[in-house]
Amino acid sequence: MNRLVLAAQVVERSAMRYTPAGLPALDLKLKHESEVSEDGQPRKVSLEIKAVAIGAITKSANVLALGSPATFAGFLGATRNGKGLVFHVNEVVLNEPPNLFDSRIDIFQRS
Repeated sequence: MNRLVLAAQVVERSAMRYTPAGLPALDLKLKHESEVSEDGQPRKVSLEIKAVAIGAITKSANVLALGSPATFAGFLGATRNGKGLVFHVNEVVLNEPPNLFDSRIDIFQRS
């Protein structure tokens, strides 16, 4: 199984290009920051990863504002030269920030 789901922000986006097969392609750089638990200890994670969207998904990826939070899903593949990884994005969901004026959200709720 090769599946990656990542909450991230677009920090770089290239101009739209086309593959030799004529499919639209968009090169991205995604930034992720979170805190996770590793062996019971909290760990801060911060990374940037090269990503590419090919085909119809480029429409969704191209309208994301730089810095806006989204969830990206897809798979990992080798770069063209084979010396690195690239995240092939095939799903994008915009993460809306919570509406602090929405009475259904208790911002004082403790975990």
